[in-house]
Amino acid sequence: MYMIRKIEKLIVLTVFLVISVCVSAQDGTYGAYSPYSIYGIGDISKEGTAFNKSMGGTGIATRNKRFINYLNPAAVTARDTLSFMADFGLVQKNTVYSQGDLRSAHNTFNIYDFILSFPIYRSSAFMVGITPYSDVGYDFSSVETDPGIVGSTGNISYDSYGTGSVYQAFFGAGVTFWKRLSIGAEAIYYFGNIDKITDMNYSDGSYRSLNIGSELMLRGTTGKFGMQYEQRLGGDVSMIIGATYKLGTDMKGYATNFRYANQSSVTDSLRYTVDTLGASKVRFGDELGLGISVKKADKWAAEFNYLRSDWRNSGFDSTTGFAVSGTSVFSSTVSQSYRAGFELIPNRNDIRRYFNRCSYRFGMYYDQEYYKLDGNNVNSMGITFGMTLPIESQNSNRINHNGITLGVDIGQRASTRNNMIRERYVMFVVGFNIHDIWFRKAQYN
Repeated sequence: MYMIRKIEKLIVLTVFLVISVCVSAQDGTYGAYSPYSIYGIGDISKEGTAFNKSMGGTGIATRNKRFINYLNPAAVTARDTLSFMADFGLVQKNTVYSQGDLRSAHNTFNIYDFILSFPIYRSSAFMVGITPYSDVGYDFSSVETDPGIVGSTGNISYDSYGTGSVYQAFFGAGVTFWKRLSIGAEAIYYFGNIDKITDMNYSDGSYRSLNIGSELMLRGTTGKFGMQYEQRLGGDVSMIIGATYKLGTDMKGYATNFRYANQSSVTDSLRYTVDTLGASKVRFGDELGLGISVKKADKWAAEFNYLRSDWRNSGFDSTTGFAVSGTSVFSSTVSQSYRAGFELIPNRNDIRRYFNRCSYRFGMYYDQEYYKLDGNNVNSMGITFGMTLPIESQNSNRINHNGITLGVDIGQRASTRNNMIRERYVMFVVGFNIHDIWFRKAQYN
């Protein structure tokens, strides 16, 4: 037992040291970094805690009382009846970009969720949290190559950069009927700011440089509904069928579009407009999710999920600040995801071998993004690995199932065909899941 305690303390210390190194090594302040985030609202985050992320992003049909699973609001009822639960996560991503003979690399670090959950009454429970919904992060330069333009104006350089995020704050509740059917609902509030800017600079000082860009302020609300049905197959084995549906929503806010001309210390405003987004019909797509899983008590679980979201009526293609002007053409489309995951726990109750009590996970995914580039779909694929290291404390003869979840996501987005940019990445996630028993009366002998 003394050796186990030393291992647990060493794990906690190691994790915090890794996090400290990641923070100090972070390049820039981007929540995400990708040239593809120039379009629309940027990169839409793959939802889920470290538990979900290490399972390939699955969770629609997951019922696990040791972790918060907010991918399906019906799953909030999978818990000990008096348990309080919390989850906090960090992510660090390293990416290498390739296009033709060009190579570059970038890394980012971000907080990806903070969630609380607690029971309401008997078979019902509540959760509240905040997570990133999308991130914009890019910074790249180019030069004018048209001989006719360069010959008359001199060299021209372009520098495009963008930052910002959209977050979602949510609260939801679920209830279970007949110990098999669970339903849940969730209210979601979107909010965030995005900046997209391009500088156009002339080597000939007789020409004025241009500063062109957009500042987007987004607000919106929507709802998400979920259900899960668990059917015993015999013994400790059961099958769970899950489904979710998130409503599409019209976004509100403002798009400030500007164009300035600069020469020496003089700046002239060529354009400055503030457009109300409600009139522009900027819309987030709806989302349908389906899942099926098979599990055996606290031994193992396997799951498959499918998600589909329709962004064809997003309005990004025709709204200044969301649309992209340049040699490449982006357009909104239907996004789809296929995800699979597997979890194994050798022996949850092994008091001698610590690593037998750990949970081990493997997953894979294939995603089609919500946009096309020059008519080509932008797809991502990858594999995930992970494990949860239990940190168990004895309290009044009940074990509190706290833990640290570590995950790795190795994947690729797009390819070098059709002059596209290929992204190969390795992403590390760390999740702190807190599980404790509340509202328990003290017992005295």
